[in-house]
Amino acid sequence: MAITRLTDIITVFDSKWTYGDVKFGYESEVNQDHDTQYPLMLVEPPESTIPVVYNGREEYTFEINFYNLYSQAAQSAVTLQKRWDDLQDLANEWLDMVLKNYQDVNVEAYLEDESIAIERVKEVANDRLVQIKLTFTMSAFTKCFRPVSNYPSDYSDLVVWLKADSGATFDIASKRVSAWADQSGNSNNVAQSTAANQPLRHGYDGANDKAYFAFDGTNDIMPSNNNCPLSDGSFTIFTVAKQNTVNAGTFSVFSYKRIDVEINVGFKGNKHYTFVKDALKTANFNSQDSSEYAIVRASFDKSGGRLKSAVNNGGESASVAVGWDGGTTFNGSVFNVGSDGSSYISNNIEEVIVYNRELTGDEIEGVKGYLNLKYKIY
Repeated sequence: MAITRLTDIITVFDSKWTYGDVKFGYESEVNQDHDTQYPLMLVEPPESTIPVVYNGREEYTFEINFYNLYSQAAQSAVTLQKRWDDLQDLANEWLDMVLKNYQDVNVEAYLEDESIAIERVKEVANDRLVQIKLTFTMSAFTKCFRPVSNYPSDYSDLVVWLKADSGATFDIASKRVSAWADQSGNSNNVAQSTAANQPLRHGYDGANDKAYFAFDGTNDIMPSNNNCPLSDGSFTIFTVAKQNTVNAGTFSVFSYKRIDVEINVGFKGNKHYTFVKDALKTANFNSQDSSEYAIVRASFDKSGGRLKSAVNNGGESASVAVGWDGGTTFNGSVFNVGSDGSSYISNNIEEVIVYNRELTGDEIEGVKGYLNLKYKIY
């Protein structure tokens, strides 16, 4: 199979832009109805040719515009050049994911060498916006580009991938999030129908000025629509989050509880904290200051009851629950994001990634590399 229709390419473009709205149209149409969810990607109808010398290969020259808000209030908190850089990061990640889509040998397309141009534009359309204009030529039927970035989806047994910049259903005016779509492809979504219990989505001001969900510490929680998918008994969980207030209790970013079985990746006092329990056997790890965003990783080996945890690029700590039952699974009830359902704390969450096995050292480094490249935490 090869790309033969513009529709095929635009469908891929659309599916890989998960950060806000996407439109196929013209620049004059940007937010003409004042209902856009930013960041916005506008794909303008491309010019195309089918040069004879390329034996029927079609070449599309795309001009794609990326927009995000830059309000007067934001100017005191973040620089204009930083907002442009963040928008360019999203554009780069989107293009990389598009090109990875065409690595399949049955679907052949590539980016023409040295065809990319990037232009920064300001104060455009019907809002005060920052804008990145990306132009490039894509040629179908010949394969020569191989991206080198790592993404969580490059590794098997990914079961949950929640990103604050993607898949959120939220009210633009109130910022309340009613649903958060799982990007792993397994539909392990989380949702909250009660408005008072919904976190708020902020499109910037998180780690590296990225999007985040703010949980209020009173009643905000997002349970999963499906039971927790950790059927293997082993797992690897990554979170990017921070707590806004310090409390002596234990609080969750990701939580699973069922009778005597429990997983908690979150906070305890002023530290990042990981915990796993089966009946009376527990393993836990208390780590560094939780008032700043951090990449926290917890991996568990069911065969020996061994919990390994680390924060950012720091050293790994291991805790063994002697006598752990290797037959334990964590899929008998839902999981929660933002709270365990009984204890609440004000915290900001940017990303949650869950695998149904313990990843290898190289795979862990790959996921950490993706997260730190995105959030610039260490």
